[in-house]
Amino acid sequence: MTVFRIGEAAELLGVSADTVRRWIDAGRLPADRDEGGHRMIDGVELAAFVRAKGNDPDERSDESSARNRLRGIVTAVVKDTVMAQVDIQCGPFRVVSLMSREAVDELDLQVGSVAVAVIKSTTVVVERSSPVSHKGRIG
Repeated sequence: MTVFRIGEAAELLGVSADTVRRWIDAGRLPADRDEGGHRMIDGVELAAFVRAKGNDPDERSDESSARNRLRGIVTAVVKDTVMAQVDIQCGPFRVVSLMSREAVDELDLQVGSVAVAVIKSTTVVVERSSPVSHKGRIG
């Protein structure tokens, strides 16, 4: 069974440890105490919490077959005569899109704009992450 300390859960969720503590204190996220008195979050419970919070960022999933939608802020726009590169910071993740300059102009994408990266792919590579520390793993 995988369990996480508050700091580890916060890092995975892209929030502060204080936010995770508030969720626990409010009863929104279950946690137990280990032998040392530290609050620990069961991995299955954390996954269920994330799923429940994982609403569509722009509520358009019923209008598209794409289900991977990441809301973020545009951090860079590089345009040439035909193509453009748009960088979006979506929480802790940087998403880079290459598109036509015409599309960037029509969407009026600028640094500081809010945008949603919609990702549809037939191939998604999943890697198992090694734990940052062994403190959060039991068994």
